[in-house]
Amino acid sequence: MFFATTSPAGFSRHLHSPAGRSLERFLVDAQRRTQQQQCIAEQDETSFTLKFDVPGIAKDQLSIGIEGNTVRVDSREGAPRKYQFALELPQDIDLSTSEAKLADGVLTLKLGKKVPVSRVSELAIN
Repeated sequence: MFFATTSPAGFSRHLHSPAGRSLERFLVDAQRRTQQQQCIAEQDETSFTLKFDVPGIAKDQLSIGIEGNTVRVDSREGAPRKYQFALELPQDIDLSTSEAKLADGVLTLKLGKKVPVSRVSELAIN
């Protein structure tokens, strides 16, 4: 006995396509989770402490940018490995009390919290 498919040729491709997209989404999510685990964040009353795993790179091959409450860490062009992190913190950063250290493949940023200036004005009661 001989069986032949009667469905159009493109039908089988559409049948397997959602599974392929599901696998792709799974792999992308797994990659994001591993990238997010590369940063450890802690805070106290005066500062945030961030630790990034950046093995195989020297301090002159990293660029750290701070704008308001956003921190960006990128590897410079020509570095042996590519790193790119961005993190938005709940409070603005004070650069004068901040510091960065790279030791044993771990970049540690101690970022001082900017003390908010009170803009409260007292209104006289008539």
